[in-house]
Amino acid sequence: MIRASRSFYIISVFTLLVLSALPAVGITSSSPLEQKTRFFELPNGLKVIILERHQSPTVALYVAYRVGGVDEEEGKTGTAHLLEHMMFKGTPTIGTKNFAREKVVLARIIKTEKLLEREKDADKAEKLRNRLKSLKKEQQKWVKSNEIDRLYTEAGGVNINASTSIDLTEYHVSLPANKLELWARIEADRMANIVMREFFEERQVVLEERRQRKEANPQGALYEEFISLAFTRHPYRRPVIGWETDISRLQPEDLARFKRNFYAPNNATVAIVGDVKTEDALKIVKRYFASILGRKVVRPDIPPEPPFLGTRRVSLSIKANRRLMIGYHKPPPPQPDNYVFDVIETILSRGRAGRLYKKLVDERGIAESVGAQNGLPGDRYPNLFVISGTPRGGYDNRVLEEAISEILEELKEKDVPVEELTAVKNNMKADFIRLQETNEGIAQMLVYYQSLLGDYRYAFTYLDEISKVTPTDIRRVAEKYLKKSARILATID
Repeated sequence: MIRASRSFYIISVFTLLVLSALPAVGITSSSPLEQKTRFFELPNGLKVIILERHQSPTVALYVAYRVGGVDEEEGKTGTAHLLEHMMFKGTPTIGTKNFAREKVVLARIIKTEKLLEREKDADKAEKLRNRLKSLKKEQQKWVKSNEIDRLYTEAGGVNINASTSIDLTEYHVSLPANKLELWARIEADRMANIVMREFFEERQVVLEERRQRKEANPQGALYEEFISLAFTRHPYRRPVIGWETDISRLQPEDLARFKRNFYAPNNATVAIVGDVKTEDALKIVKRYFASILGRKVVRPDIPPEPPFLGTRRVSLSIKANRRLMIGYHKPPPPQPDNYVFDVIETILSRGRAGRLYKKLVDERGIAESVGAQNGLPGDRYPNLFVISGTPRGGYDNRVLEEAISEILEELKEKDVPVEELTAVKNNMKADFIRLQETNEGIAQMLVYYQSLLGDYRYAFTYLDEISKVTPTDIRRVAEKYLKKSARILATID
C-alpha cells in the first residue's frame, strides 16, 4: 500500500482508511512505462529513476530517504518529523544574506535558548528572554525566510511539500521541465547541509500540532491508543509526530546527528518523471549529487514483536462520537499473503460496492461510515490489517463489532464469487489507470517501491500478482490471520 501525506498525523483516521494517498496498485509487465523507465545508481549509492513523459512541459521530482519514525532512538521520538520541518529552513547558501555573520549570531541564540530552558530564577530568565529578543532581531538582518519555497514558487513550482511516515521521508515538487537544474541544486544542497534556523520556534510549532492531535482530534487519539496496543515492543507502536515529552527535549544536535546518519546518498532515491531527456537529466543529477560522499548508515536494533496471542482491548472515555478500530497482525509486502490482503481490502472497501459499506451502511443501517486498510502503520515490517467504523445513532460499538465479524467470517466460509472477484480486480486496475495520468502519481509509486522494498520493478509485477489471487487464497488468508481470538480493538464509547 502506498500512502504519504504530511497531514497523516492530524487528520481523521477514518479518512486515512478510505482515502489513502495512492491505491495499492502497480504497473503490469505489459505497460510501456516499464520499457521507458531507466534506473541508475551513482558511485556514492544514490538511486536515480528517470521516466520520460512528454505530455506537458513539466516534471515531477521526488527525493525519498529510507528513514522514518521507526528509526528513532527511544526517548527521541519525533526527530524524523521535526527534521523534515527544519529541512525547509535553508542551508549555508540558501536562506541567508551573509552566513558567516549569521552563523555567529545563531550559535549565540542556540546557547541562550538552552540556558533559558534550564533557568529556574525568574529574574535571570527574563534577562535571557531579553537577550534572545535582541539576538533574533540581529539574526533577521542576515536571514531570507522561506527561501526554498520562494525559489520553487517563483520558478513555477507546485505541490511543494514533504511527508514523514513511520518508514520513509519524502520531499517533492513539480516544476517546469527547464527548471530541473534549480531543483538539483536545492536538493543536493540540503542533502549535504542544514542550518538550524528557528529550531526552537519550529519545535514549538510541532508541539502545538501534537497537542491539537491529542486534544482536538478524538480519532487521532484513538489511533494512537490502538497502535500502541497493537505493538508492545516494536517501534511501530510510536506516533510519528512523537511523544510530547520527547519533542520538548529535542535539541539541534539531535537532529544534526540524525541527519548525518540517515540523509546519505546511499540511503536515498530520486525519481524524475516528466518532460526530460534521460541523458540530460542524469548529467544534471551527477553534477550536483555525485560529490556528496556515501557513508555507512547505522540503524537502531529493532526488537521483533513477540507472537500475538489473545484479544487486546482499550476504550477511551472521551466526549466524542462512538468509534471502533479492529486490527489483525499480518506480513508486509512483498510477501505473497500481502497481495491477498490488498484484494481483501478492496472486497471490503470498494466504495459503496464494498461489502462493509453495502451491508452495514446501506442494508442494515447500523454504521455511519466503515472502511478497511491494509498495511498500517507501515510497510517495512510486519504490520496490520485494520477495519474502522462509526456506529449510527442508536447502535453501540459492540453491535458494529459483531456485524464486522460476521462479514469476516463469511470470507472464511464461502468462496468470493468469481463475478465479484473479477469486478474487484478490474477496480484495482482502474485505480492504476487514474494514477498513471499524473507524473506525480508515477514518481511517488516508483520511489516508494525502490525505497521501501528495494526494487522499483515491483511496480511492474503488482497487477500480475493480483491477477493470480483466487477465492481459495482469500479463504486461506482470512482463516489464518483474521481471527477473533487474535485481534486488537480500540473504541470510543
